[in-house]
Amino acid sequence: MTDNDEILFKEEAPEPVSGAGEAPWKILIVDDEADVHSVTVFMLSGQEYRGRRFGFLHAHSAAEARAVLREHDDIAVILLDVVMEADDSGLLLVRHIREELKNLAVRIILRTGQPGKAPAAKVILEYDIDDYKEKTELTLEKMLVTIVSALRSFSFITTIEDNRQGLKRIIEASSDIFERQSLQKLGCGVLSQLTAILQLKRDAVYSHASGLAASGLKGRSVVLAATGEFSEFVERPIEDVRGDTVHRALARARSKPHGFYCDDGKCAWYFISRTGSENFLYFEVGRELDENDHDLLELFFTNVSLAFDNLFLNKGIEDTQKEIIFHIAETMECRSAETGSHVRRVSEYVRLMALKYGLPEEEAEMLKIASTAHDLGKIGIPDSILNKPASLTPAEFDVIKSHVQRGYELLSRSTSPIIQTAARIVLLHHERWDGMGYPQGLKEEEIHVHGRIVAVADVFDALSNKRVYHDAWNWDEVFEYFLEESGRHFDPCLVDILLENREEFTAIWEQYHDECGVCYTARESARDGANRPE
Repeated sequence: MTDNDEILFKEEAPEPVSGAGEAPWKILIVDDEADVHSVTVFMLSGQEYRGRRFGFLHAHSAAEARAVLREHDDIAVILLDVVMEADDSGLLLVRHIREELKNLAVRIILRTGQPGKAPAAKVILEYDIDDYKEKTELTLEKMLVTIVSALRSFSFITTIEDNRQGLKRIIEASSDIFERQSLQKLGCGVLSQLTAILQLKRDAVYSHASGLAASGLKGRSVVLAATGEFSEFVERPIEDVRGDTVHRALARARSKPHGFYCDDGKCAWYFISRTGSENFLYFEVGRELDENDHDLLELFFTNVSLAFDNLFLNKGIEDTQKEIIFHIAETMECRSAETGSHVRRVSEYVRLMALKYGLPEEEAEMLKIASTAHDLGKIGIPDSILNKPASLTPAEFDVIKSHVQRGYELLSRSTSPIIQTAARIVLLHHERWDGMGYPQGLKEEEIHVHGRIVAVADVFDALSNKRVYHDAWNWDEVFEYFLEESGRHFDPCLVDILLENREEFTAIWEQYHDECGVCYTARESARDGANRPE
C-alpha cells in the first residue's frame, strides 16, 4: 500500500458521542411478513454505530420498496427477502437497484426463509449483493455483526465517493480557467474534499457541519463557497459573516506560522498566495482533530494553496490579454480622424445584446472585451483611405474590405479563448443575414452569433453618431432603418431585441456619447454605393 492509499483508507476514527442532531442510519426492511419487520426492529432498536442510531424504513413488497427507494437516495442497508410477490421478487429488486437506479453504495443483505428457492452460491455469483443469510440463523448478535459490517462498508464507499467528487470539482476549476466561476468551483471542491477527508458526510456522521472558503486581494476577500449556516454569505465580503467565533478563529490562524488553527472543533486556515491573494478557510467538526488529521490537513492545504496560485496566475494572464486587446482597439480609434468613444459604446451594446439574447454572463463579458478589436485589421489601411471624408472609389472600398482578413490573420493563431473570440468577430462582423456581406458571403445562422451581434452594435453606433461624411441620425430614423433591414442585413431576432429594449441601448449612448458629436466607426459600410451605413 502506498502513502496515498493510506490517506484514502485511514482506519476509522473513534466513535463520536451521539447527538440529537445527527441523522440515523437508514435501514430499509423489505419483507412480506409483518412479524419479520417487528422482530428486526425489536432486535436492533437502541443500537448505534459510530454515534448514530438506526432508523427503519419499511416495504412489504418489491413494488413498495421501489417507491421507498425513489424517495430516499441515502439508504445505507437493505434487509431484503427473496420470495415475496413472486419467487424472484427480491432478486429482481436487486437488479433494479444496481442497474436502473445505479445505486452501488447501498449494502444489500438477502434474507430468506426458503433457501431452496435461491441457492446461496448461485445468488452470490449472479447478483450484486453483499451478504446472504437464512432468517433462522440471524440471532441478535449475528444480526448486529451483519448490520455493522454493512454500515462500515457503506461508510467507506460514501467517503471515497465524496473524495472523488471533491477532486472532480478541483480538476474542473483547474482546467477551465476562463470561466468566471472557476474560483467558486475550487472553493466548493475544497469544502467537499475537506468533508470527505474528515468524514463529515452530508448524510452521515456530522450532517450539521458548516464551513466556508473565501479569497480576494487587498483586504477584499469574498466568500466563494459555503455550507450549512454560512450558505447565505456566498459572494458576499467575508466581513459580512456573522459570529465572533469565525472571525476570532481566522484572526488566530493569521498569527500562526503555518496559518492553521483548530480548537474545540472550530478550525481555520489562512495563507497568502504568491500572487498576493488572501485566502481563508473555516470549518467546524464534531470532534477534536488528532495528529494524523493535522498531518493530512497540512498536505491537503499545501495542494489547495498551489491550486489557488494557479488560478490567480491564469486570471492575471486573462486580464492582461483583455487589457492588450482594449489598448489595441484604442490605438486604432486614435489613428482615425474621427476619435471618440466608439469602441466603448460598441462593447457595451454587445454585452447588453448578448445577455438579452440569452448568452451566459461569462460569455457576454468575454464578447464585450473581444468586440473592441473588431476593426483591428485597419492598422494596415493607408491614412489617405481610412480618413478620407469623401466617398470611396470601388478600388478604395476593396482596400477597406481587406481589413477583415488582415485582422483575422493577426489573431487567429492564438490559443486564448478570448483572442479566438476576437478573431471570429473581426472575420464575421461584416457578413449579412441575406448573404450579401463580406468576406465569405455567409448567410443566416452560418454566421456565428458573435458576428451577428457585433454587426448590429457596430451599425447602431455608426448611425447614431456624427461622422466626417454624415450627420448623426435621430432615434426614429435609426430604429426605422433596423426595422427595414431585419431579415436582410441583420438577424431578425437581434433586431427585435434592439427594438424591444431601445431605452436601454439609448441609455448607453447617453452615458458614453462624445461631446463633440463625432465618433469613429466602420464607415466603409456606408460607402458601398448607398447613403446609409450597412
